[in-house]
Amino acid sequence: METIDISLKQSTAESLLAFSEILKKDVNTILEEALEHYFEEAQQKLLEKNREDENAMTNLDYNEFWDGVDLS
Repeated sequence: METIDISLKQSTAESLLAFSEILKKDVNTILEEALEHYFEEAQQKLLEKNREDENAMTNLDYNEFWDGVDLS
């Protein structure tokens, strides 16, 4: 596994340590849970955006669909 160098703002690090004490959880556990939550939300947003993009390409009203079509 590759090592990742992570830098946090001082206020974030302080909050992380405070919540670690309050929740009686290891800092790594809190970070893992937070990242899992972030990834789930980000994936959901991407799926919604993909659906919106697909709908934008396929949801034409009747006049838009037939505009310029010569049926004679």
